[in-house]
Amino acid sequence: MLRVDRMEIIPVLGIGLAKEGDDVAELIMDGVKKSGINLEDGDVVVVAHSLVSKAEGKIVKLDEVTPSHHAIHLAKATGKDPRHVETVLRNAAKILRIGHGVIICETHHGFVCANAGVDASNSGGEAFLITLPDDPDESAHRIRSGLRRLAGVDVAVVITDSWGRPFRKGAVNVAIGCSGINPLLDLRGRKDLYGRVLRSKIICVVDQIAAAAGLVMGEADEGTPAAVVKGLQYDKTNIPARTIIREEDEDLFR
Repeated sequence: MLRVDRMEIIPVLGIGLAKEGDDVAELIMDGVKKSGINLEDGDVVVVAHSLVSKAEGKIVKLDEVTPSHHAIHLAKATGKDPRHVETVLRNAAKILRIGHGVIICETHHGFVCANAGVDASNSGGEAFLITLPDDPDESAHRIRSGLRRLAGVDVAVVITDSWGRPFRKGAVNVAIGCSGINPLLDLRGRKDLYGRVLRSKIICVVDQIAAAAGLVMGEADEGTPAAVVKGLQYDKTNIPARTIIREEDEDLFR
């Protein structure tokens, strides 16, 4: 089930810079109150992974990284700082492609993305890098449980990152973790407007939510790492976002 009569996406303002050990749910609730948002059952709280990663200590100091010979070699091929490349290698399970200054990796989570999700933006400055949470689904579950404890509401939580796409320019927010929502809407077996039976149509609901929320969260210096989505009727079956990942034998791009 996915129905929208009218949907509202509200940026959560006033969330301060997170530091290791912070309770992300508390940071979000502080921002929710400052923003005058009435958090209700059935809302979807969308959170940028940078907020989660900082609270979970997933920040790398470049001056503490010693690059390997492999990292130094790849740095020459990509034009990257060898320490940045070393961090990418440590967060990659496989290297799939290298070109145009980008290292396409499969991460330990199973994600296929540029540079294993390692990013310098919003990391805290030129001397730092930020990496993905170890388990974004578990992170989403903790945030959801925290919001239930603090506000007494049952919401869904979606954790996002911005990724490029193979055949399209520009990055878009996608979901890397979720809790309290079924990430996929399977329309196979239903009929289209002309009575044709749908045989392959599966909608990634959480990616749609992530992309929509990205319009109010921003990607640069806006400092808005969370948003609240209201009015979306969705399947509340608690299924992790890792189920989105296509199996390798079905992946035509690897």
